[in-house]
Amino acid sequence: MTMSGGRLADMQSAGSSAASPVLVLWDIDHTLIETRGVGFAIYQRAFTATTGRALDKKADISGRTELDIMRETLRVNGIEPADDSLRQFAAALIEGYEQARHELGTSGRVLPGAVAALARLASEPLVHQGVLTGNLREVARIKLDVFGLGSYLDLDSSAYGDDHSDRAELVAIAQARAAERTGRAFDAEHTVLIGDTPKDVQAAVAAGVRVVAVASGKSSVAELRSAGAGTVITDLTDSAYLAGLVT
Repeated sequence: MTMSGGRLADMQSAGSSAASPVLVLWDIDHTLIETRGVGFAIYQRAFTATTGRALDKKADISGRTELDIMRETLRVNGIEPADDSLRQFAAALIEGYEQARHELGTSGRVLPGAVAALARLASEPLVHQGVLTGNLREVARIKLDVFGLGSYLDLDSSAYGDDHSDRAELVAIAQARAAERTGRAFDAEHTVLIGDTPKDVQAAVAAGVRVVAVASGKSSVAELRSAGAGTVITDLTDSAYLAGLVT
C-alpha cells in the first residue's frame, strides 16, 4: 500500500523534540477490528431488552459516541432518552457483548496490519498506547479482549463513549488519564489519534492533536482528507506511517 497525501516525513519534522513521550490513541471499530454485523445484532437485542419492542429505526452511528447514539436511537424510535433509559440501554449492551463473545470472535476479525502496528509501537519506550473510542468502556474492553489486542493498550489511559457525548472532549480526558498513569504530560503535539471516520479527524482537529486517518471503514481517502486529515493511509498494512509517530 502507498501513502495517500502528505508524507510521514512531514510528521517527523513537525517540531517535536527527540526525547518527548508520545500518546497514541486508537479508535477501535473499523480501525483495529470489524464486528461484521455482530455489533448491530447485539444492539438490536439490547434495544429490545431495554424497551420491550423491536428496533424500528436505526440511528447514524459512524464515528459517534455511544451516549450520542443511544440518545438518538431512543429518540428516533419515539422514546424519550431519559437518564434511566440510557443506563438500562448501556447495561443491556454490555451484557449483550459479554454473552456474545464467541459469536463476536468467530464472525468478527482483526483488520490487516493491526497487530503488527500495535506490537511495533508497544516496542517503543517513548510511546504510550491507549484508545479513544465511541464504545462504552466495558464494551471496548470486551472487544479488545476477544480479539487479543488488550495487552498492547493501556485501557486506563483511554477515553470512551460513556465519558462524554462529544468525541473531541474525549481527547483531553485520555491525555489527563495518561498523564496520571505515567507521570508524563502529553500535549497536543505529542498526542496522535488514529481512526477511520471524518468524526475521528474532526475530533483531532478540534483538540489540536495529530491524526492518522485510515480508510479501512466506510469513509474514502478523499472524505478523510476533506475532513482535515493531512496523513491518510489505505489500511494499517501501510506501515510507513509508524516511523512518523515516534518523534
